[in-house]
Amino acid sequence: MKSLCACFYTSSVFNSHWNHNHSHSQSQIMAGSISGPSGGNAANILLNHDFSGGLDSWHVNCCDGYVVSAEEVSQLGISMETDGNCAVITSRKECWQGLEQDITSRVSIGSTYIVSALVGISGLSQGSNDVQATLKLEYHNSATSYLFIGRTSVTRGNWKKLEGTFSLSTMPKRVVFYLEGPAPGVDILIRSVEIGCSNPNNNIARTGCVSTGEDNIIINPQFDDGLNNWSGRGCKIALHDSMGNGKILPKSGKFFASATERTQSWNGIQQDITGRVQRKLAYEVTTSVRIFGNNVTTADVRATLYVQTSDLRDQYIGIANVQATDKDWIDMQGKFLLNGSPSKVVIYLEGPLPGTDILVNSLVVKRAPKTPPSTPPDIKGVAFGVNVIENSNLADGTNGWYPLGNCTLSVKTGSPHIMPPMARDSLGPHELLSGRYILVTNRTQTWMGPAQTITDKLKLFVTYQVSAWVRLGSGSSGPQNVNVALGVDNQWVNGGQTEVSDQRWHEIGGSFRIEKQPSKVMVYIQGPASGVDLMVAGLQIFPVDRHARFKYLKSQTDKIRKRDVTLKFSGLDASNYSKTSVQVRQIQNDFPVGTCISRMNIDNEDFVDFFVKHFNWAVFGNELKWYWTEPQQGNFNYKDADDLLNLCQKNKIETRGHCIFWEVDGTVQQWIKALNKTDLMAAVQNRLNGLLTRYKGKFNHYDVNNEMLHGSFYQDRLGKDIRTNMFKTANQLDPTATLFVNDYHVEDGCDTRSCPEKYIEHILDLQEQGSPVGGIGIQGHIDSPVGPIVCSSLDKLGILGLPIWFTELDVSSTNEYVRADDLEVMLREAMAHPAVEGLMLWGFWELFMSRDNSHLVNAEGEINEAGKRFLALKQEWLSHSHGNVDQQGQYNFRGFHGTYKVDIVIDTKKVSKTFVLDKGDSPMVVSIDF
Repeated sequence: MKSLCACFYTSSVFNSHWNHNHSHSQSQIMAGSISGPSGGNAANILLNHDFSGGLDSWHVNCCDGYVVSAEEVSQLGISMETDGNCAVITSRKECWQGLEQDITSRVSIGSTYIVSALVGISGLSQGSNDVQATLKLEYHNSATSYLFIGRTSVTRGNWKKLEGTFSLSTMPKRVVFYLEGPAPGVDILIRSVEIGCSNPNNNIARTGCVSTGEDNIIINPQFDDGLNNWSGRGCKIALHDSMGNGKILPKSGKFFASATERTQSWNGIQQDITGRVQRKLAYEVTTSVRIFGNNVTTADVRATLYVQTSDLRDQYIGIANVQATDKDWIDMQGKFLLNGSPSKVVIYLEGPLPGTDILVNSLVVKRAPKTPPSTPPDIKGVAFGVNVIENSNLADGTNGWYPLGNCTLSVKTGSPHIMPPMARDSLGPHELLSGRYILVTNRTQTWMGPAQTITDKLKLFVTYQVSAWVRLGSGSSGPQNVNVALGVDNQWVNGGQTEVSDQRWHEIGGSFRIEKQPSKVMVYIQGPASGVDLMVAGLQIFPVDRHARFKYLKSQTDKIRKRDVTLKFSGLDASNYSKTSVQVRQIQNDFPVGTCISRMNIDNEDFVDFFVKHFNWAVFGNELKWYWTEPQQGNFNYKDADDLLNLCQKNKIETRGHCIFWEVDGTVQQWIKALNKTDLMAAVQNRLNGLLTRYKGKFNHYDVNNEMLHGSFYQDRLGKDIRTNMFKTANQLDPTATLFVNDYHVEDGCDTRSCPEKYIEHILDLQEQGSPVGGIGIQGHIDSPVGPIVCSSLDKLGILGLPIWFTELDVSSTNEYVRADDLEVMLREAMAHPAVEGLMLWGFWELFMSRDNSHLVNAEGEINEAGKRFLALKQEWLSHSHGNVDQQGQYNFRGFHGTYKVDIVIDTKKVSKTFVLDKGDSPMVVSIDF
């Protein structure tokens, strides 16, 4: 739903609505009594029932609403005995105005639903007021009906429980639950709302009262009925009980099928599942596959969903992929979700090169089970800031260390005594380093260096910071990479790396986290070419208390993102100053917080609702990229981008243009790669002219040539000047847009190609050639972030004086609480740094993000711990204040930049004013004529 009100009641309609509550036809509705049970053990079908996510999933009906903490509730004349949030519904001009939530997809016919809400009142209330729970029911081709659920009488300063039940005998097109009732001007306070559901035999259904969906929607999943319901997608299919002279047998059951005579990688076996899957429900796919023929031993096999939308557009949804072999059956598992109401849905297997058969033993598609909620990681006994490396200061020679490979370790003196800056910022007060270092000689492989086994010293889900001084000895010629690496069982983990090109000591900094119990963890320092001596001093690996930094970041945020305000009142008698109540609410923080969206997402109204409520900027995931807008030469597709842009403009959401070009070879269309130099230059100019002319003035930013530090497709073919040509031409075609460079691994210390120093050199080089670079994009696809490491990169880039944006921010952890911490680190560092002018998340909805375990909202719309943390920070960055006019006829407060609403109340008179608090050093004075 939109945050803007869509009023549909007039006073006459309101009377009709009120009367409907008492005159429903029993053929449509079976209403329950208003004194039903509290529903204590029933699964709550309401989303965000306790407002821990602000007003997410709720809609304020033609009035205003906001969420306050337990502490702030007391300012409204009512106390809360426990911590939590409270929704405040204010500026009500009609009795029916209140708070509502669409519950259509979470209710079903024939079940009894139990409603329980804890409510109060505030504002211009006199005596008691009724708060009522109502159901709005919209039917196809018929009038809207209203079902009375229950009401309670409430007096100011008290909480009352509102209870009732309802049941549906037919299913409306739309079901909306809402709270309403008090007289105009009276605010409704809501602590929590529960709607529980019990089935006819009084057992609680697993998900509200919706079917559990245990049945496989695939017909003939193990080919017991031959090949019925299956077909080939551009190829032939065959049934087998064995293959390869009896060497290939079914993994289970009696038969398996093959997709054969494949001439394209997308050829495979398929089944039409139209009408058997529902929109906005998550489905899990499980299949067993292998390959055969063409002398191929391994190949990528993918499960894909083909969707034809209601307006006949084609969509392809990747479900899962696996490296299949010709030796054994491999299980593949994945999930998908349909956002819209498609006219056709087909699931199929594809992937290997032509000539290779795909074998499938079974295919199961069921409702995805709900992922169990995470529990906070156990951090008891973690010694934050304590180095886990034994004999780090080398006081006991090389004891605790061993050489990896046949290199030689010895201890020398002459290294820095000071701690590297990034570690110093994390550790606070600390001892000086010893000045001793390990000299590594006789290195015959790049991976040779000093090592330690630290298996028993690490704790799961704890973030560790890595810090050391490194230097090259004899044998070096030219720049060399030095890396702190971890061998976690058979996996290589990057703990940080730097490029060393001279005889100075260089800081190396990074971080890591382990989320599965390993049998062995070894840390080692490696990287320079064989024959190059390596020096290592003061290696530190210590757990980081990231929350300890937040206090400092809050203070910094207040300094750079807030401003003092003086509300100056006129027309108000001085004798009434102390009686005049002032309530200040910030409606929106102006700091840009955006997200990536795609055309597929916006068919889901729940996705759109979250998007428009919580973001004020957007970037398109693929829809503006050249491979999307012109997949074949001269075949243009701008409709998807147009649809996304229309949604953003309708909701006053600003947009970034991502991206005009992409330098990485693997992202370039084959038809472009086939062009000669002259035709390629013409295609580049056509791309610039076509895109920037079409969207002139509509995108505030453009990423001109994405990831130039990691790719050079256009530069290699068209020369170094092409990059400057792209910037200059883009600026000429749309001078209103800020032109950005954009790259990844700039902020985390794990990639020498895109370290801040290389990025600065790259930007200065572009500027020297005349490129109008206007902004620095840091993508922010980061693992186990540590604040001082991120801040160090921002400080370095900040010397260029250009605005910095996190353009594609995402964090990933299997534990939602750890993911929430990661996200909070990045958001707080961005808000606290004066060079950062905005940030964009690279998505927020499960199954529609580029990285697993990075979502804030689960596939079916439930906000997880990371999402709750995000919304809590958004609430923290809204300033609210409450008090009385002082003796000078003023009211003073300090608030975040953004849009505010002020309500001034004296006796029964109320005046409201809206204003925008801009950036500035001096206090802003707002005049209010009472």
